[in-house]
Amino acid sequence: FLARYNSFDSDAYNYLRDVYNTIILNDIVKRLKITDVNALDKVTKFIADNIGNIVSINKIANTLKSGGKSIDNKTVEKYLQGLVDALFLYKAPRFNIKGKQLLTNMPKYYIVDIGMRNILIRNKESDIGHIIENLAYLELMRRGYDVYVGDIDKGEVDFVAIKNNQTEYYQISATTLNPDTLARELVPLQNVQDNYPKYLLTLDELFGEANYNGIQKKNLIKWLLE
Repeated sequence: FLARYNSFDSDAYNYLRDVYNTIILNDIVKRLKITDVNALDKVTKFIADNIGNIVSINKIANTLKSGGKSIDNKTVEKYLQGLVDALFLYKAPRFNIKGKQLLTNMPKYYIVDIGMRNILIRNKESDIGHIIENLAYLELMRRGYDVYVGDIDKGEVDFVAIKNNQTEYYQISATTLNPDTLARELVPLQNVQDNYPKYLLTLDELFGEANYNGIQKKNLIKWLLE
């Protein structure tokens, strides 16, 4: 449907808004018997604005309170779980790479469709870094991987992807043509002391393919089309 439109025009917006309302009202509000739909909407918009960021239940509650919406941590947790159960959001737990164990706190969330994010958070098209990170997460899920956020040496690997006892590591960046940016993005992967494949995905067309001592740089678009 949306492919018929050359831009995010009113018809596309209205279509996605209707889908969003159906998910919220039918899959979450009715099932969880939520009375404060406005609070649920605010939590959803907060997460949509923070895809790819580590957020805590407490931070969400405090942010909403500062905006004049009183909400407790248990309610925020209930709403987030409802969004995950409705497949509107995906929850990516953190994974301690050295200890090879899951961490139970501070996960990241990714949205099922960037179009949904666009109707919730207008004028955020420039947030390309988080958008492509969300796309890469969805693609790894589509390829059958269990996907986690990697925790290592006070740093972070964007994704630890595991399938059939095989592991791959992914770092996502809009561009690494700046040497400082490249160095910053490579450090977490360089700190991983095993021989599993490591990838740096960017939108770079110039110098879009490279190999940094075993870390393979690939163009994100070409990777998506593989």
